[in-house]
Amino acid sequence: MILLPCPWCGPRDASEFGHVGESSPRPDPAAASPAQWRSYLYLRANTCGWVAETWYHRLGCRRFIKVERHTETNETRESRQPRLQPAADAGSPAQQARAASG
Repeated sequence: MILLPCPWCGPRDASEFGHVGESSPRPDPAAASPAQWRSYLYLRANTCGWVAETWYHRLGCRRFIKVERHTETNETRESRQPRLQPAADAGSPAQQARAASG
């Protein structure tokens, strides 16, 4: 049994979670080539060792968490709330319209 430490609910069985996948930085949409997008969307390192992953607590608090997990032993050493990435500019036109309206 794999126990994942939810920052809000405490240790829970992995069956309560949905595995989202390895955490990887998102390429810049304006500068990324099709090959970079393909790599970001579909390719994973699948390493043996410590990996940063995103999980969704679907049967608990319904929040996303970041977990550092060893892929061979399933040992976990850190669990935290995901960070929101700051916007590099004012955002998309839709985001600007929402911000302006209220």
